[in-house]
Parts: sequence; structure tokens; C-alpha cells
Amino acid sequence: MTREEKNKVIDSLAHELQNAKHFYITDISALNAEKTSSLRRKCFENQIKLIVAKNTLLKNALQKIEGEYDELFSALKGNSAIMLTETGNVPAKLIKELRRDNDKPILKAAFVEECIYIGDNQIDALVSVKSKDELLGDIILLLQSPMKNVVSSLLSGSSTIAGLVKTLSEKKN
Repeated sequence: MTREEKNKVIDSLAHELQNAKHFYITDISALNAEKTSSLRRKCFENQIKLIVAKNTLLKNALQKIEGEYDELFSALKGNSAIMLTETGNVPAKLIKELRRDNDKPILKAAFVEECIYIGDNQIDALVSVKSKDELLGDIILLLQSPMKNVVSSLLSGSSTIAGLVKTLSEKKN
């Protein structure tokens, strides 16, 4: 691969990483062709872009984009595949699902919700990470509950007051 070709690959990787909100660095080596094809299909179904890249090219691409990714460099050993996604916990759920039948893919590192996770032992933490939209939904749900109680009390109170006024007005006659 010539220097010019490497620069094109680095630029392409940097562009992909810059545009992805979250990415995982995994090891999918030792998967046979059938399992690799199945992994790619499941990634496509879950809107995850899977890219296999050389570690040096990936490191150069990470250095080229804005952000502090130095902690990820220690995970760039052996074979690496990058999972790019818009939803932070989807790749972790997919990895966990695939690990029921295989010992791969192995999580090397992840950049999710502006935090860096290193090591395969972080997979359970990543599965439980909620996206920004999920957190906003939870907050709205929590805010709606007291409002519903207040509105319900006001509505039930108005019929009680109306009934009381009607009873009082009938007593005078």
C-alpha cells in the first residue's frame, strides 16, 4: 500500500469516526466466513457500520480528529474491527447476544456518550448505558407523573365543589 493510499484510508476512517456518535473497537478474528457474514448482517440490521482496519491506520485516524482518544491506543493490538453507531448501547447488546454462541467478538474499547471504556469486562456496563433520547424520555415521564396527579386532583375537586354548591343551593329552597 502506497503512502497516498494509506492517507486516503486514514482520511476515510477519520471522516467515519468524526461522524459517528459512538464507536466500539472489537476483535472479530478467528470468526469463520459464515459467522463473519452473520455478524455483518446483524450489524446492518441494527444500523451499525462495521469496518475492519489496521491498528496503525486507525490510530492515525483517531489522532487526526478532534477529541482525546489517547486512552484507546492501548487497545489497538491484534486484529481490530470498528463498530460505528448512532445509539450507544446497540453494539454492546449485539456483542452480548453473539457471545451466547461464540467467544467472539471481544470488546477491546469503546467511545460511548463521550466516555471511554477499556476492556471486555465493560460490556455489561455498556449494555445498560442509556442514550440521550432514552434519558430525556425518562425525565419527561417523571415530570408528567406529578402533573397528572395535580390535574386529576383538580378535576375531581371541581366536580366535588360543583356538587357541594348544588346541594347547598337546594337546601335553601
